[in-house]
Amino acid sequence: MPELELARIAVLAAVAFAAGTIDAVAGGGGLLTLPALLWAGIPPHLALGTNKGQSVFGAFAALARFARGGMIDGARARVTFPLGLAGSLVGATLVLAVPPAALRPLVLALLAAAAAFVAFRRPGAARFADAPPPPHAALRAAGIAAVIGGYDGFFGPGTGTFLIVAFVALLGDGLAHASADAKVVNFASNLAALTLFATRGTVIWRVALPMAAAQLAGGWLGAHLAIRRGDALVRRAVVAVSLALAAKLALDLR
Repeated sequence: MPELELARIAVLAAVAFAAGTIDAVAGGGGLLTLPALLWAGIPPHLALGTNKGQSVFGAFAALARFARGGMIDGARARVTFPLGLAGSLVGATLVLAVPPAALRPLVLALLAAAAAFVAFRRPGAARFADAPPPPHAALRAAGIAAVIGGYDGFFGPGTGTFLIVAFVALLGDGLAHASADAKVVNFASNLAALTLFATRGTVIWRVALPMAAAQLAGGWLGAHLAIRRGDALVRRAVVAVSLALAAKLALDLR
């Protein structure tokens, strides 16, 4: 493909910063970066690989900031990270067997349900930090990581949002803590997908690396905002991202 001029790469980096910030709070950063890469004239298969090459840095930065803020459940992470990694690898392998576009109607419905769940959930519904975990909490967390990690490797849109909603609905987390723990799985699934894309030569590193630097800054900022502003910010962001992703998928079905 032709060389991209510096001005276009600068625009992509600016988009990556915004995407990293949004993704750290509520997921959905790919809603900005993937269309931007296609706009820049990058072929779809290279855009997908390059998108993972830069987004993994935003996930890492957000994870590091949440960990520094004491919001990562270490015991849970020891379960969810490897299962998110394995799930993503399995999902990426299944892409060869089933057309990912077949999932669009189902994902559209799930995103609408996620937006409704978060929008109408009572603010005080999360369990207290010192309350005992729900029954089979480790098994539930493992299932969430494996299934949604697999979804990320297979299709991807809304992964971060689905993780947040699953941790809230099935483990009783508050929204901000769910956003933090979602980044463990999100980083793992992105890392697995990036490994596959890189071995196939579909990551354009001269584009991915400037975007990665911006993702690092955006991911750190987004996680910082989620820590400082808590559930109220995450609630608004998750609803907005869910509706935006649903609208995009609905347009893609036309």
